[in-house]
Amino acid sequence: MEERAQMVQPEAPERKKISNKEVLSYFSYGMGQCISFGLIGTYIMYFYTDILGISALAASTIFVIARTFDAANDPLMASIMDTRKSKHGKFRQYLLYMPFFIFFITIIAFLPLNLNPTAAVIFAGATYILWGVFYTLSDVPFWSMSAVMSQEPQERTKLVTYANLGVFVGIGIPTLLFTPLAEFLGGGSLNDGFFFAVVILSLMMLPFMFLGFKNTRERVEPPKERVRIRDAIKIVKGNKPMFIILATFFCNVFVNITLTLNIYFFTYNLGNASLMAAFGIISLVSCIGFFFIPMLTKYFYKKHILMTVLIADIIVRVLFFMTGYGNTTVVLAFLTVTMILYTATGPLISAMLAETIELTEVRTGQRSEAVTFSGQTFTGKLSVAIAGGATGVILTVINYVPNQAQSEGTLTGLFFVIALLPALGSIIRLVLMYFYKYTEKEFNEAVSELQWRKQQNPGNS
Repeated sequence: MEERAQMVQPEAPERKKISNKEVLSYFSYGMGQCISFGLIGTYIMYFYTDILGISALAASTIFVIARTFDAANDPLMASIMDTRKSKHGKFRQYLLYMPFFIFFITIIAFLPLNLNPTAAVIFAGATYILWGVFYTLSDVPFWSMSAVMSQEPQERTKLVTYANLGVFVGIGIPTLLFTPLAEFLGGGSLNDGFFFAVVILSLMMLPFMFLGFKNTRERVEPPKERVRIRDAIKIVKGNKPMFIILATFFCNVFVNITLTLNIYFFTYNLGNASLMAAFGIISLVSCIGFFFIPMLTKYFYKKHILMTVLIADIIVRVLFFMTGYGNTTVVLAFLTVTMILYTATGPLISAMLAETIELTEVRTGQRSEAVTFSGQTFTGKLSVAIAGGATGVILTVINYVPNQAQSEGTLTGLFFVIALLPALGSIIRLVLMYFYKYTEKEFNEAVSELQWRKQQNPGNS
C-alpha cells in the first residue's frame, strides 16, 4: 500500500465554499439545543435530590436505565431517518419541528411537583426518557447535516469544528447564567427560583435553533444506507483503531461525573453556589483549546499531541489535589487549566475517528460514515449514562445529605472526585493511545490505496 501512495497523487475535490452566514447558523442550532443539554446534564441531579426529593441512588438508577435506552435508540432513529424525506430535506425537517418538543420536555422535566417518593421516581424516569428521545431526534439530524451541506473536506471540517464550538458554548450558557438567575428570581433562594430559571433559559434556545433551520441547506444526496446496531458492531470489530478511539471517547465519563458534581462542590466545599457562574465563564474560555489544535497538527501527529495533553492533565490534577480547596481563586485557576486541556482533546479525538472511515473502506469496500457517527453518539451517551449512575453511587458512598452542612469526609470525597478522578480517565486514555498505531502516515496510505483502486476500476467510482 505504501508503494501505491507514491504512485497516486490525490485529486483536489471541487471547492464550494459555504457562506459564513450558513456556518454561523449551523453553529447557532448546536448552541441552542445544547442549552437544554447543559440544563439536564448539569442540574437535573441536583433537582432530583434537593427539590423533587429523590434519593441519589434512585436518581442514578434512572440515569442508567434512561440514558442506556437513549444510547441504543440513536442507531434506530438514524435508520428511520434514512428512509424519510420531506420538502425541507432528509435531515433539515427535524431542525424545524424538534426545537419545540425539546423546549416543552425540558420544562416538564424540571416541574417542582409535590409527589410521594414512588410517584416522583416514576415522573422523573418518564420525563428523562422522553427528553432523551426528543433530543436524539434533534441531535442525530444536526450532526448528519454536516455530511449533506457540503462534499468538500475542508468545508466539512469547518462545519464540524463550529458544531463542536456550539456544543461547548451552549452547555456553558446555563453553567454561566443559571445559578445567579435562579437566585435572583427566587429572592436569594436557588431552589425557589430554580424552575423559573429553567423556563427562561429554555425560551432562549428557541430562536437560536430556528435560525439554524432557516439558513442551512442540504446540497448532497446522502447514501440510502440503513444504520443498524449489528452493522456498527461488525465494523468496529473489524477496525481496531476505530474501537480504540471510541473507547478513548468513552473515557469522557470521568469528566462527566465531575460536571454533574460541580454544583455540590461549589455549594458545600466552597460555600457559594453562585460560583457555578464563574465555572460557566471557565467553560466558555476553555474553547480556546479548539483553535490551537489545527496549528499543532501541521507539525505533529494527533496521537502525540493527545498523549502530551493527557500527561499535562495528570500532572495538573495531582497538583490540584495536593494544593487543596482552601483558596477559591487557586481552585478556579486549576479548573480553568484542566478544562482547557479537556476541551483540546475533543477535536483531536473527532478528527482521529473520522480518519478511520478510510481504513474501513479499504478493508470492507464500503464507506460507513453513518455507522461511525452513530458509534460516536452511542458511545457518548453511554458514557453520560454511566456517569449519571456513578454520580448517584458516589453521593451515597460519601454520605451526602441534601440541604444540610456536610461532614468532613463528604467534603473530602467531593474534592477527590472533582480534582483527581478525571486523572484516572487520562491514564486509561494514555494506555489506549500506546496501542493506537493508525497515525497520519497510515491514513495517507489508506487514501492512496483507495485512489489506486478507483483508477483500476473507474466504473466503481
